[in-house]
Amino acid sequence: MNAPVKPDAIESALNQAGAHHLSNAHLDALEEETIFILREVAAAFERPALLFSGGKDSLVMLKCAEKAFVNTKGPSGSQGRIPYPLLMIDTGHNFPEVTDFRDLRAKELGAELIVRSVEDSMARGTVRLAHPGESRNVHQSVTLLEAIEEFRFDALIGGARRDEEKARAKERIFSHRDSFGQWQPKAQRPELWTLFNTRLQPGEHFRVFPISNWTELDVWQYIEREQVALPSIYYAHQREVVERRGLLVPVTDLTPPKEGETVETRTVRFRTVGDITCTCPVESPAATPGEIVIETLAAEVSERGATRMDDKTSEASMEKRKKDGYF
Repeated sequence: MNAPVKPDAIESALNQAGAHHLSNAHLDALEEETIFILREVAAAFERPALLFSGGKDSLVMLKCAEKAFVNTKGPSGSQGRIPYPLLMIDTGHNFPEVTDFRDLRAKELGAELIVRSVEDSMARGTVRLAHPGESRNVHQSVTLLEAIEEFRFDALIGGARRDEEKARAKERIFSHRDSFGQWQPKAQRPELWTLFNTRLQPGEHFRVFPISNWTELDVWQYIEREQVALPSIYYAHQREVVERRGLLVPVTDLTPPKEGETVETRTVRFRTVGDITCTCPVESPAATPGEIVIETLAAEVSERGATRMDDKTSEASMEKRKKDGYF
């Protein structure tokens, strides 16, 4: 079971943090780079959009976008606004705490929120499930590509980080996609310093990842420093779970216990949030960003490795999804 962080590892991390007064000075450089990229997208593309799920990474990006655009004044002294819409590809199987929070933040910022649903793709016949219980997560690619065609987006800003898993580790900040929406390794452009080649042919687009150089620890330090509000399920709460293949699977209508499995109530939190059918919590008493920073210091398993059932199906599953047009 890889979910809980060992108590002695947390104690060691606490001693380390206390002795060296864990610095977050590097966050200024990360924030500056992210704001530069967000403004570069606004300047270089005609129809960009920011992928916004209501998760912690997209909320950190939204905070940086707020600093880049909303907290600035226009020429007439008017309040700034985020110059591109927020886009959510909804599987219909998301945690309600997250979708409610997504809607709240978009409303608070006065941002345009576009939601496109995998269920709509199913109704059109462009997505067909192998069986009713199949996870819809993998089919997000189809709905995403349909949304790109519908709105003629030429750049999509995403919250992927290089430390999440292997396929993302080699990703460019400005990732070129062909006219079929697919990632082609040989078509990627060199990225020297902060010089980005944003030239496109008709029908092509970019996926842009402003927080590529952040780690999970950076994100939580930033959330603590900037007091970024998150959906409640990121913090410790009581939840019914079952142990399955080394993960804690939440007991829901979509993920009921299987025959022979024992339902237990544990104190858990989510390190990442996504489709209910493939996202698992970890056992944790951490109730504040500061406590999660300490836990993250001691973590021995990556964020996705500890929480995602879909990424465990194959070492190459994320690579295949990327080539199909995902994230």
